[in-house]
Amino acid sequence: MEEKFDYAKAMAELEDIAAKVEDPATSLDDIGSLVGRSKTLIEQCRNYLRSVRESIDKEEGK
Repeated sequence: MEEKFDYAKAMAELEDIAAKVEDPATSLDDIGSLVGRSKTLIEQCRNYLRSVRESIDKEEGK
């Protein structure tokens, strides 16, 4: 069973990633993996927002 996407949790994780990337103590290797994770989260957020918009459009009869 697929877990329901938690937009707020994904956004919080993206904010955490941004803070880590900006931290000079973060290694380049870690930055690479953080950027990869952020790309995944951004895509999931876009898909979620797209599905919400489509759902609203259907309800409005567009």
